[in-house]
Amino acid sequence: MRKLQILLAVLMLTSPAFAKDKAGWQSLFNGKDLTGWHQLNGQAKYHVEKGEIVGTTVAKTPNSFLCTDKDYGDFILELDLLVENEMNSGIQFRSISKPDVMNGRVHGYQCEVDPSARAWSGGIYDEARRGWLYTNELNLNAKAAFKLGQWNHYRIECVGSSIRTWLNDVPVSYLIDDMTPSGLIALQVHGIGDAKDREGKQIRWKNIRIKTTDLKTTETPDVFVVNLLPNNLSEAEKLQGWKLLFDGKSTSGWKAAGQDKFPAEGWKVVEGTIMAVANTKEKPVKGTDIVSDEKFAAFDMQFEFNFAEGANSGVKYFVGNGGAGIGLEYQVLDDKKHPDAKMGVVGNRTMSSLYDLIPSDKQERFTKPAGEWNIGRIVAYPNNRVEHYLNGVKVLEFVRGSNIYKALVARSKYAEYKDFGMIKETPILLQYHQDQVKFRSLKIRKL
Repeated sequence: MRKLQILLAVLMLTSPAFAKDKAGWQSLFNGKDLTGWHQLNGQAKYHVEKGEIVGTTVAKTPNSFLCTDKDYGDFILELDLLVENEMNSGIQFRSISKPDVMNGRVHGYQCEVDPSARAWSGGIYDEARRGWLYTNELNLNAKAAFKLGQWNHYRIECVGSSIRTWLNDVPVSYLIDDMTPSGLIALQVHGIGDAKDREGKQIRWKNIRIKTTDLKTTETPDVFVVNLLPNNLSEAEKLQGWKLLFDGKSTSGWKAAGQDKFPAEGWKVVEGTIMAVANTKEKPVKGTDIVSDEKFAAFDMQFEFNFAEGANSGVKYFVGNGGAGIGLEYQVLDDKKHPDAKMGVVGNRTMSSLYDLIPSDKQERFTKPAGEWNIGRIVAYPNNRVEHYLNGVKVLEFVRGSNIYKALVARSKYAEYKDFGMIKETPILLQYHQDQVKFRSLKIRKL
């Protein structure tokens, strides 16, 4: 009996479904049945047809996942898929399903399949956990990569904390994150609620293969990097010209606005963050704005911020015309609890807005509440065009010095300041507004 078991094991490992080719690739699908896979969560239908895995939508069932029996950590995964234009789907990787965690719900990284006009295919979503991590708004060249009504080739590379995706040989996402080092791979059929007109829609997968040894990553030097490791610069970011404005350990490179030294009160470095200390009756604090030592003209800046309930702050730039703390402001605000959100005009004092000038066009699903980390981004181009982003999505843009800009300033609280926001070079300013707000991963590159 023992000899028979060993013989069967050897046969399985050397069969076409499990054997590796000379380059180290191994098929995850034998083309005949769903051996090596199991279904979790929803009740969508999966079957094998013409050497392809076919997933079919079913009404009134949640997202369904056909999962590998085995977990994978570092790997390169390739597959082809064909999806109906009305569907949304995804490829889970380094994902988790445990009975004692989230009632067994599959959660983790997902490479997006998005045939809609939004065109975020190849982006990275964190299923049932943090939401979008990398949208195609950060890589506009990738939006045209998906082919409607045709087979699309996906490639996912996971090596250590580096996660990269390709769609039809076009580089899409570049994420650096270490939340989940390994997990299952799964093919998603998205839930459709009770939409009967979307029932019976299909997605097909084939040529599913993986490589787990002798991994050589593909360099994508021009792709924007989302680095979720706090206060960290990857080699790719360094090559792109990024530098840290805050080292995560000290106040080096910062000083009080209009002064030569860092303020004695109001700010402190705590657990890898630079934090504005709340001013309260019980613990009064005399705080002030702080600015970077270095000045910038055209730049691309990223920063993470985490505010206490009801807090107010901001990141200012092109400051100086009118005073050391006067300039354009990326608003940092608890929209749900702070009264400023309902002041101003049409929401132009809410989170990520150009304070008192232009409201941000954001969705609630891309806005993290008090106590969670948001990712802000300000891009100031050499031609005076400026963009604000919140959690990977552009929420506004404008042109400094344009007639529209001048009209907005004339109707704002800044009307009295000559050439407001039009200074050539600027330090970066973190606003002290007497509330607790934490900042980290402040990084910038010159354009």
